[in-house]
Amino acid sequence: MDNEKDEKKRALLDPGNMLFVLYVGFVLGLILLAMVVDGQAAVDRGDRGGYSLSEVRQGELLFPGTKAGEYLPAPRLSQDVEIYVSAMVARTVLRQRFLNGSRTWQEAIYVFPLPDESGVDQLRIRVGERLIEGEIREKIEARKIYEQARKEGKKASLLAQERPNIFTVSVANIGPGEEVEVEIEYQQVVELRDGTFSLRFPMVVGPRYIPGTPLAEEGDERELHFAGSGWSLATDQVPDAPRITPPVATARENPLNPLRLMVELAAGFPVARVESLYHGIRVADEGEGIQVIRFSGEVVADRDFVLEWEAEKLDSPHAALFSENRGQSDYLLLMLMPPQGENRGPAVARELIFVLDTSGSMAGPSIIQAREALVLALSRLHDSDRFNVIEFNSTARKLFSRAEAADNEHRKRAIRFVQSLQADGGTEIASALELALDGRQDHERIRQVIFLTDGSVGNEENLLAMIDSRLGDSRLFTVGIGSAPNSYFMSRAAAMGRGSFTSIGKVEEVQEKMMALFEKLEHPAVTALRVEDSKGQALEYYPHPLPDLYQGEPLLISLKRSGQSDGLRITGRLGDHPWQQQVAPRTVARRPGIARLWARKKIRTLMDSLALGGGEKEIRGEVLATALEHHLVSRYTSLVAVEKQVSRPPVQGLEQTTLPTNLPQGWQANKIFGGTSQTATPAARHLLLGGFLLLIALLLVDRKRRAGL
Repeated sequence: MDNEKDEKKRALLDPGNMLFVLYVGFVLGLILLAMVVDGQAAVDRGDRGGYSLSEVRQGELLFPGTKAGEYLPAPRLSQDVEIYVSAMVARTVLRQRFLNGSRTWQEAIYVFPLPDESGVDQLRIRVGERLIEGEIREKIEARKIYEQARKEGKKASLLAQERPNIFTVSVANIGPGEEVEVEIEYQQVVELRDGTFSLRFPMVVGPRYIPGTPLAEEGDERELHFAGSGWSLATDQVPDAPRITPPVATARENPLNPLRLMVELAAGFPVARVESLYHGIRVADEGEGIQVIRFSGEVVADRDFVLEWEAEKLDSPHAALFSENRGQSDYLLLMLMPPQGENRGPAVARELIFVLDTSGSMAGPSIIQAREALVLALSRLHDSDRFNVIEFNSTARKLFSRAEAADNEHRKRAIRFVQSLQADGGTEIASALELALDGRQDHERIRQVIFLTDGSVGNEENLLAMIDSRLGDSRLFTVGIGSAPNSYFMSRAAAMGRGSFTSIGKVEEVQEKMMALFEKLEHPAVTALRVEDSKGQALEYYPHPLPDLYQGEPLLISLKRSGQSDGLRITGRLGDHPWQQQVAPRTVARRPGIARLWARKKIRTLMDSLALGGGEKEIRGEVLATALEHHLVSRYTSLVAVEKQVSRPPVQGLEQTTLPTNLPQGWQANKIFGGTSQTATPAARHLLLGGFLLLIALLLVDRKRRAGL
């Protein structure tokens, strides 16, 4: 018996056996690691057929083919954008072309951004000479119509809103080698600030920080509402996380989604300056007050496009009014200008709370911009001010235990603190809001909170509710940092905080834009604003209630009234004094699309009230009625287009692909996703698996060694 035990012990400790186990695990790991290395090789295939893993191109999205070891290229996307600007209204036509270069039938899903105030009202599919018009339907009904067409093999497209500034387009039954064009139209208002008109076209959905505990998938219910998947699981705080986290291609040498753009600018006045802040452009004068702007070179969708223009001599009226008549109703867009020059109030003593985002998404140029902006703000403080600095990533901390006097010593200490900050970790905005907003209504000074962040979070509604409950008499000003800030969250947070939103896209803008913000902060706004019809007719206007009116930044109000009248009267308070303006009917300019802009504003206000605890049943009913009447995409409505004829033979299967987006320009993948960043190929998974197998081999060896002792 003892001899048998000794024999087993010698067998377990036999070096050959241990080496054999280690050898097997090591070889398997090397094979998978070699697959990663070989996957970097670029192969330019003209037939767009299948690939083996050794032919995978980094940054290219592939899916398993019908043959063993074969991978096929996913649909490619290119985009054309045409924007037509007429005075204060811009109409955009976005054409997305999906090319299926594989040998299988495809369903392509693409997650993309639009301006958060855009009213999306048209969807069309073009296949060759055929044109299929989209219809607005309740969201669940639209999904069912699309799914049925998808199963039947008919060409179909579904446009759904995931966030006010994030949309998903699904295109079913794209044949091998076939191109399908999806055409989307929307409308928005041009911004005017400090005499400068601006238009923003967002191009990329930046990766969002997704807090909370992962949830189990809900089977059929999840499939009904969304086809496709993102890089994040759903969580209790962000249950729709898979729908707002598309795959990210982090390979800079092979960027995706090329984009062409044309802007036709009919400003309505002689233009002195036209400038693109972040892209090279060509400007052509077409005569009759029209200028055409195009990109000067090839552009990929990895940062927002922002166009600015100024009048040769802009004598801004105190108010401007645009209108559209539909049936028995008159829809108005009122641009209310703040008091200018000597009419503005005097500077006042304040308490300023500066909040700086130092999370991983701020790494690179963003943290440099944020530090410079904050240092500039600190150096401009007056001795009569009090201040504090809060920085946050996965946690939040204050520089001082309470707001301190803005004397020379405290300012220097704060500047040294800010200059030492680095970007890493999560984006726990909630913890920063807890420190910055105290909910009090009795502050002795004007209390202003300046929040510098890219806003890349998925739990916007929770944060907006928190701002509403904790704001008190403070004012919240948001400063969007980086190439692709979450403008929806930033602008809504500022509106709810009765402040304003400023966007800084590059370091060179810091001084100019922060100086303009300081002008607002240092002088009181017009508060307690109200708008009334001069004949006493009922008005339904948005935003409601009206926010404060700040120096250099007009307020846009969308109104609806029954019939016409002599004009409008706006009242408020400037400091301790009453303030009033009249808008006469002769200042009204007729513009198409004003009614849809009003409807979009109403929907946005209703959705804000839902985030703040309003009754979902009542709000959903109002949003549905408004969106269906005005043919708008919303949380509860989608656009769906279905071709009548069947394209895909029943015997042919259908592959589904969620198209990847680029990482926003300046962002660092390792700071966002950790050491193993996402790619569009399976390389990262193979790398992890190879390492895992090596680890298993070593553990087996150790186990055998221990068993023999």
